[in-house]
Amino acid sequence: MQPRVELVRVFPEGPAGGNPAPIVLDAAGMSDAQMQAVARSSGHESGFVVPASAASGADFGLRFWVPNHEMSMCGHATVGAVWLLDREGLLPRDDVRIETLSGLVAARVVGRQVEVSQPAGVVEAVPDDVAAAVAGVLGITAAELAAPLQNARTSRVKTLVPLASVEALDGLQPDFGRVEAVCAALGSTGLYPYAVGDAAGQVFHARQFPRSSGYPEDAATGIAAAALCFGLLEQGRVRADETPIHVRQGQAMGSPSRISLRFRLSGEQVDGIWLGGRVELAAGDAVR
Repeated sequence: MQPRVELVRVFPEGPAGGNPAPIVLDAAGMSDAQMQAVARSSGHESGFVVPASAASGADFGLRFWVPNHEMSMCGHATVGAVWLLDREGLLPRDDVRIETLSGLVAARVVGRQVEVSQPAGVVEAVPDDVAAAVAGVLGITAAELAAPLQNARTSRVKTLVPLASVEALDGLQPDFGRVEAVCAALGSTGLYPYAVGDAAGQVFHARQFPRSSGYPEDAATGIAAAALCFGLLEQGRVRADETPIHVRQGQAMGSPSRISLRFRLSGEQVDGIWLGGRVELAAGDAVR
């Protein structure tokens, strides 16, 4: 029996926006090969709801596949899966704990949106010689970088590439054949160039070019947006409070998306972040 695969669009900003995510709500009997086949046939990061292990204390588990391999965590597929479970009346409560290969993840339904937790980020500087190589892959010179590059991670390392304007960001024409090699040299899973949209409103624009997912660009990348927030925090470009930060992505692909994030505080210390946004069923409702 073929699993029912629901296609949702996560973080949409407009009718054609968001990142498509195929979701299987009952993947308990699926093999690794079957899960990967779903991702390959759709060409998108896909989420699979499975039972949690008894020792985890989680409400359920999630596994994630891209066309080329399994991933430990996928922000937008988690948001999409929780939204779909809630829509189908299968979510046990508004606040749930999810077992993933990256560890336990908290998620909650807040009004019409879903938020997913990520741990506090770790940020490291990128050496100048590697930064020059990154610029070359993106089709620009090192002189066009607006600030030093950073490697930042919550669940996975992303390389943050600051540019001077949104126009420069949208105009990037990467050499996709070289992305994997430069990411390997960086120990990174993707290049995440970004630019300031509205500094006062904490709005930033970004694009993601993944290392080896099986497609060249993402329309919305929650894990990368979370990493970006910690890079910006280290630079003093966002406030260390619960003021929303918005990351717009996908415009250059014709799939405009908006990811909303808020730092999670313990006292006055930032100890993690919530990432979230809207979800909607994609046209056609389901793929099989």
